[in-house]
Amino acid sequence: MSCCDLAAAGQLGKAGIMASDCEPALNQAESRNPTLERYLGALREAKNDSEQFAALLLVTKAVKAGDIDAKTRRRIFDAVGFTFPNRLLTTKEAPDGCPDHVLRALGVALLACFCSDPELAAHPQVLNKIPILSTFLTTRGDPDDAARRSMIDDTYQCLTAVAGTPRGPRHLIAGGTVSALCQAYLGHGYGFDQALALLVGLLAAAETQCWKEAEPDLLAVLRGLSEDFQKAEDASKFELCQLLPLFLPPTTVPSECLRDLQAGLARILGSKLSSWQRNPALKLAARLAHACGSDWIPAGSSGSKFLALLVNLACVEVRLALEETGTEVKEDVVTACYALMELGIQECTRCEQSLLKEPQKVQLVSIMKEAIGAVIHYLQQGVLWQQVGPEKQKEPFVFASVRILGAWLAEETSSLRKEVCQLLPFLVRYAKTLYEEAEEANDLSQQVATLAISPTTPGPTWPGDALRLLLPGWCHLTVEDGPREILIKEGAPSLLCKYFLQQWELTSPGHDTSVLPDSVEIGLQTCCHIFLNLVVTAPGLIKRDACFTSLMNTLMTSLPALVQQQGRLLLAANVATLGLLMARLLSTSPALQGTPASRGFFAAAILFLSQSHVARATPGSDQAVLALSPDYEGIWADLQELWFLGMQAFTGCVPLLPWLAPAALRSRWPQELLQLLGSVSPNSVKPEMVAAYQGVLVELARANRLCREAMRLQAGEETASHYRMAALEQCLSEP
Repeated sequence: MSCCDLAAAGQLGKAGIMASDCEPALNQAESRNPTLERYLGALREAKNDSEQFAALLLVTKAVKAGDIDAKTRRRIFDAVGFTFPNRLLTTKEAPDGCPDHVLRALGVALLACFCSDPELAAHPQVLNKIPILSTFLTTRGDPDDAARRSMIDDTYQCLTAVAGTPRGPRHLIAGGTVSALCQAYLGHGYGFDQALALLVGLLAAAETQCWKEAEPDLLAVLRGLSEDFQKAEDASKFELCQLLPLFLPPTTVPSECLRDLQAGLARILGSKLSSWQRNPALKLAARLAHACGSDWIPAGSSGSKFLALLVNLACVEVRLALEETGTEVKEDVVTACYALMELGIQECTRCEQSLLKEPQKVQLVSIMKEAIGAVIHYLQQGVLWQQVGPEKQKEPFVFASVRILGAWLAEETSSLRKEVCQLLPFLVRYAKTLYEEAEEANDLSQQVATLAISPTTPGPTWPGDALRLLLPGWCHLTVEDGPREILIKEGAPSLLCKYFLQQWELTSPGHDTSVLPDSVEIGLQTCCHIFLNLVVTAPGLIKRDACFTSLMNTLMTSLPALVQQQGRLLLAANVATLGLLMARLLSTSPALQGTPASRGFFAAAILFLSQSHVARATPGSDQAVLALSPDYEGIWADLQELWFLGMQAFTGCVPLLPWLAPAALRSRWPQELLQLLGSVSPNSVKPEMVAAYQGVLVELARANRLCREAMRLQAGEETASHYRMAALEQCLSEP
């Protein structure tokens, strides 16, 4: 058989390619070509390769491309099977006068024909050819060789068909296809555009797995695309805007890519554009903001101007979309603009190393205020959602709008106060709805991320519930009388208690806390801050609402283990201080009358309060100074207010709980505190520390005679005199 006959047999694959556009009934195909059955029979009865070649040639001549339907292709496959194509793909000996790739080309052509059937595309005999097919993409040869070009086209058809099956992307990735596609694209040989299209599909279907298997190659593609983007002067730069988000890695983006991307975006967004040109650029910028924060924007005047331009454009887009009634909102674009607004909020509130100068911050805050007003206007429609049904609450764009409002309220609650107060009832109901449907809230979070940034799932920074988004803002609002009353009326405190207890379960023994995002612990701390505000501003609520009794029980049982855990001191401080303040209000509760849980809680609270400071020797001095303990030193700026508040709250609990003073004495805290003060220079102890220590010591001395005696034995009167603790000195002088 000649080389030309082999090429003709290969046209069977082309018949399969075009057949997808035309699927006539089998009996109609047979009636037009009655000899097909005889040739298929000959193909089935072929005893060797030469006979199979001849039969294939006859089948090729008997049918036309448009005449092959799915059933006919399947019958051809049944006649040929996989054994013959397998040998064609692996043989290295071609007939005389034929290039060495002709047999492989015929094998690929047959596979391409078979792969047009989805069932065959997922066949193990096709899947195990993925590594071989992938190597064909990077094999060098004559770029003008028609047979080689045809083989490359057939190879892409096979791989694309496999990618369209349910488990196909996983098999392609495992078979090395991602690296081969990257190399094919970077080589810019024949079919490189098909390589890029297939890469895009695989990244959209299985981003994490692609990067895990082929990170160096994908980064090389990203570098190439970024460089092309930076240099592009024609419409291709807008197409690249749509492609590039898919190629940003889940880890660190190379700095040279960030430079090229920022430069390209600066040129695009600095020009007068139509919306179809500007929107992909905004979405790419949002993806970079999500992945890198502001690190991709250069410092200096050019960077600050670019950031201001980004936020300005985002705010304008949000206002245009949400203020005009009756117009369809481009939710993906507006959600991307929300991400850029969040970047603006972060930079405007950053005190050190901010990209923005103060005049720029003032201007941007004013612009963002107007955009947030538009978001509130959009969400105000939620008050009337009874007319459109509760399904509206489950839309990802509503979640995204609540997210940006939460980010704003976390930093600014004084402006738009009236509008925010009007919206608070809706926000409480919305947060409650999604809390009660936690799984749906997590799904919404992913949909929002997809909507805003890229067709792939982003990192873990998107919170999985609406309530966590609102916690910082509610923390500020509970300080103010008007908003606090609305939150209480709408049942926010009860919702927060339930949420706190649910989140606390995630950190309890039996759960792997190492895999929890930091946002869980931050959310717990913010909840504690809200409860602290309520304890101070609405003590009656704490006493009458049963949910706070449940909260108090959880705090008491949890603190003993929490104070022993490394790296969780700040959360322990929040829990201890909140529990001490609540214990003062709930002192008559049976749970606080010397029960094991209450004793364990106060012992842990004493441990937290007593270990904050130590005596530290100073070079060249005989007397030590009072210094922070190593564990407390690094976080004292965040901790000190809680510590002083905790000392004050403990002091208030002593006269209300008769058993507490003897328990403190058994812990040896008063004795060790006096010993500490006696071992350091009084000049090293700040007045506020002296006041805090004296408060605790005085109340313990007043509450219990044994405490007074123990303090006297520890040179309490002399220490009180040295530190000018008049109240303690007087108390210890009494019998």
